[in-house]
Amino acid sequence: MRHPKLELEHVEKPDLEKQILRKVGEAISRFRMIREGDRVAVGVSGGKDSLTLLTALELLRRRAPIQFSVAAFTVEQGKFLASIKPVGEYIRERGIDWTYVEDRPSLNLLTEQPEHGCDVCSRFRRRAVYQIARQLDANVVALGHTADDFCEAFLRNAMFTGRVSALPPITWSRKKDFRLIRPLVFVSEDLTRDYTNSLRVPVIPCGCSQVTGTVRRSLRDIFSELQRDHPFIKETLLSAMGRLDTGRLLDIRFLDLDGNSDDPERPESEELVSLISA
Repeated sequence: MRHPKLELEHVEKPDLEKQILRKVGEAISRFRMIREGDRVAVGVSGGKDSLTLLTALELLRRRAPIQFSVAAFTVEQGKFLASIKPVGEYIRERGIDWTYVEDRPSLNLLTEQPEHGCDVCSRFRRRAVYQIARQLDANVVALGHTADDFCEAFLRNAMFTGRVSALPPITWSRKKDFRLIRPLVFVSEDLTRDYTNSLRVPVIPCGCSQVTGTVRRSLRDIFSELQRDHPFIKETLLSAMGRLDTGRLLDIRFLDLDGNSDDPERPESEELVSLISA
């Protein structure tokens, strides 16, 4: 499966915007992310990725062949390194509704469990997100994970959890009341960085993004090194996520152990013997 290329070179704003809208539009179309009559609540963290996502969805909404609406929200968990107010002003100046909620349970974590991990913070945020989405009468929640996040999740799960998995571009909440979408799946962080810089968007970083010595930081360093010689390595990994060759993995649920399959794509025994004896 071919994916839109993750161009890394610097280009001017009109070209950046065109690239981003094409990639976001491709993701929405391929995975049926947004449908007629949807109300999409975009989670804005204050970073470059979520603000790029919000801007792209609003631009696409104006020209889309279907009717849908867009609103923005921010969950305050006490992790922003500066006031988030400039982000809210930027959003509202563009005619988009913005809801800001201080999540008291998350804020209490800072004093009650100061050493809490990302998993706890994520669980608290998810609860708050669903509550806000209900208040906004939204049925879709859009999250700002980029191609970088998908690739990092793919390698992290394979290398550290023993699973071949990444992030789903589209999924559902447990009760099926919200569709969760990640329209930036084909957009690299190089593009979101250049785009927000060109728009002079007030980006407010989260303290978690400054943490070093993590698996995520290590994987980012690995990608940076590999990209010097292989600039489209993320595109290749995205393609791999959409082209699973289950007959060449170790999960016995997908292996023809008794030789009953006529699938021409399954590996020949001679190939396996040559690999073992090599």
